[in-house]
Amino acid sequence: MPARLTPVEMPGPAGVLEGMLHHDPDLSPARMAVFCHPHPLYGGTMHNKVVYRSSEALAELGLPVLRFNFRGVNHSHGTHDEGRGEQQDAGAAMEFLAGRFGPLPILLCGFSFGAAMTLKVGPLDGRVEAMVVVAPPISGYDYPDLPACAKPKAVVQGTADITCPAERLAAEFPRWAAPKLRIDVPGAAHFFDRQLPELKAAVREAAEWAMARERKE
Repeated sequence: MPARLTPVEMPGPAGVLEGMLHHDPDLSPARMAVFCHPHPLYGGTMHNKVVYRSSEALAELGLPVLRFNFRGVNHSHGTHDEGRGEQQDAGAAMEFLAGRFGPLPILLCGFSFGAAMTLKVGPLDGRVEAMVVVAPPISGYDYPDLPACAKPKAVVQGTADITCPAERLAAEFPRWAAPKLRIDVPGAAHFFDRQLPELKAAVREAAEWAMARERKE
């Protein structure tokens, strides 16, 4: 059965954040997931098709999945903070899930700008068991904690992405600590137009891989 979709509101550092919870109430989860959306100043919201399909893939694995709007997006309070406050928003989303389901390990995920927030927050937050990101931006972003981070990190990348090019990821990825996995979607552009089923399958594969790895302290 498909997961139930429930609109939610949660307290955030800049005010109320709106979100959407994917959850099958008949399941007792062992983990849960948060999915962060692309750049707010370029139209990114939790309703982005990549965010929705990716969240759907995670929910089909039995995880409660929370996608949410960063501060200043739609009905979320506050204003865009160039990635600083947005990292705090991701933490608030994780806190909300813990309040709903208990202190379960978290799979922190994101697409584009949301992937950048994931890769900045995930290595340092003890609630995060693993990270799954789609099309992480490399140019203009620094990920100083990834070379020493032993948490599983899985990346889904379109080979025809000109917004977050695959060749830039290829130059950066070797610097990240293991365990890590890169899954390429051949011919896919940044928003995976006409390849959303392939995206969904890749996210599912990435999440299954990440959850199968034991966390290393």
